Formats: sequence, C-alpha cells, structure tokens
Amino acid sequence: MARGATPGGSGGKPRMNIPSARAFAAFLLAAFVLAALGACSRAGVFHREGYVFGTRVDLSVYGADPAQADAAMAAVLREFDRLHRAWHAWEPSELTALNEALARGETAAVSGELAAALRDAQRLAAAGGAQDDAQNSELFNPALGALIALWGFHSDTFAPRLPDPGELQRLREARPRMADLVINGDRVVSRNPAVRLDLGGYAKGYALDRAAAILRAADIRDALINIGGNVMALGRKGEQPWRVGIQDPREPGPLAALPLYDGEAIGTSGDYQRYFELEGVRYAHLLDPRSGAPARGTRSLTVLVTPRGGADSGAGVLSDVASKPAYIAGDAWREQTRRFGISHALRVAADGRIEVTQALRARLQFLSDGAVTVVE
Repeated sequence: MARGATPGGSGGKPRMNIPSARAFAAFLLAAFVLAALGACSRAGVFHREGYVFGTRVDLSVYGADPAQADAAMAAVLREFDRLHRAWHAWEPSELTALNEALARGETAAVSGELAAALRDAQRLAAAGGAQDDAQNSELFNPALGALIALWGFHSDTFAPRLPDPGELQRLREARPRMADLVINGDRVVSRNPAVRLDLGGYAKGYALDRAAAILRAADIRDALINIGGNVMALGRKGEQPWRVGIQDPREPGPLAALPLYDGEAIGTSGDYQRYFELEGVRYAHLLDPRSGAPARGTRSLTVLVTPRGGADSGAGVLSDVASKPAYIAGDAWREQTRRFGISHALRVAADGRIEVTQALRARLQFLSDGAVTVVE
C-alpha cells in the first residue's frame, strides 16, 4: 500500500500515515516489487498501473503479443475498479447498503458474488479461531467495521484521534462476529445488530484471484499482479521465476527477496501502512477483536501461499486473509499460520526481531546481516 505521511513532529504532535496516489516512488518500495517488476522498458515485459482499493496496482505481463497483453491488463483493471466500487466500506456501495440493512435488523438481498464471499469469509474466520472461543479468538473478523470506523480508519484523510472510551467498550462487549450472519442463498441478516462488514482484509486477495482468472482466460500465462504489496505470480519471467521482495517495515527498501512461482501469492500485514501516532504511540488500522484496539507486538507479518486445490479459497484470498490474524496474535503468530495450513511465514516483531519459518527461510535471500530466528 502506498505510504504518504502527513508531516508531524515528535513530542506528542499527531502524525498520520495514509495511502497517497502521488507517492509513487515510495509505493514501489512499500509494495515489495523489486527492479524486475518495473522492467517495462525491457523487451517482452508489458506493464500497466492503476489505483484502486486505496492503493497502487501494478500489472506486468511477459512474452505476450502487445495488443493481447494490453487488452488483458485493461480487463483486469476494470475488474478491480468494479470490485472497489461494489465492496467499498464507507462510500456508497453494495456493502454499505447491506450494512445499513443489518443495522435496521432487516434481511437484505445481495449479489451472488457478495453472498459467496461472505460465506467464504465466515469459513475463514472460523478456521482461525480456537474451539473454545470465550476470548473471541477469531482474529480474522470482517464484522468489525463499526470499530474500524470508530478509530477513524473509514476515511481517505483520517485524523489522528482516540475513540470515545464508552463507545469503544460498547462495541467490544457487543462482540460482532462473522458467525452472527445468517446467509440463505442471496439473503443476508445478522443476529447481532453491532455487525458492520468491512472486507478490507479479504478484497485484495479476492481481486488477485479474479485477475489470475482473467489473465488465464485471455491466454496470458506469465504475469505478476501486485495490489499494494499483495502479489501473485503466473508462470515465469522468461527463463527465470518472478522475484519479489518483503518490505522492511521501518526502512525504505526490501528486507529480503524470494522467487515467486506459478500460482503462488504473498500477503503482508503491517503497522507501516495506515496508521497515526499520538504521544509517541503508533496506532495501526489492524484491530484486535479482543481489545477493540490496534494490535501491538508486531511490525509486519508476511505469508507465502502455494497453490492448493479442493474447496479452499484461492491463493490470493488466503494470502490476504491469513496474514491478519497472525499479525494480531503477536508472539502466538505461528499458531495462527498453522490454523490456516501455512508453512511459509515471516514476522518482524515490535522490537525488530526477525522470525521466519524453516520452509520460508530456505526460499529467502536476506539483504541485511541482521539476526534471524528460524522456527518450525
């Protein structure tokens, strides 16, 4: 996601960090794309850019006919724009219309696509929770839209401020969850009036999977799709695999590089994308359902998802979803990635410690000499 910080000083002055369409140079670093992604000047690589989901989008196609590549990438950008408008969490959209109906206690008719996405999000939320959910352990929770809005993150120009404590307590105690939704066909109602849906932790991954389907249908076999740091690879870049980077959450550059093979996707959740600072404390947009407040303990959490068959979500959706609960879980991050069947993951802790699974360590080329702890 592009990073454009509003100027602010230390000593308690508020500072906020929000996506900016003008911060393209910073985006290229924050979006994990190494020099290979910007190789539009090289023979055989075609490149297009866009701006949706509040972030910059980059598409690269290798080895296709120029007209074929351009038409396919244009179709992908149109699809991204459609999804952005349909699932926007605070501007008028199909999703906001559904939220308004849920707030009135009404049953709403939605598109088949949205109904299927909500069922999938329900399944993924349940997969990330423990059997004993007394502590609201479903850390992937798209039902928290009201809390996200309360913290001021439902805005393109949010102001650094803390929410009203009484309202925060009320929403936390209401415990809105995806399990509160009742979905029958294309009809949706909620058993809990506090549910407000925000698909920000699902939509970019879904868009990656849609882009892959569109490109393959257009007979594009080799491409790299990047939506603000959520990246999926198709095929190869000539004789070599696509190579991407994992962003350093505190420095303007990649922490490590790795090859990305056909059908694989990476997703990162971090505290360096949408956040504000007050009195020297950083408040990021990733909220812990247990506290109702921004999660602490982790700077960034990256997962790599390899293709999987069956009824599971695509690699894009899973790469987007699975990084969120692992980020929120802090030191318990590895337990969360296991619940989603992910063996390739990397965490940068709040104190800068780097922890990486053995499976991902074998794929990574670190670009600095910092200490790395390998975990099973």
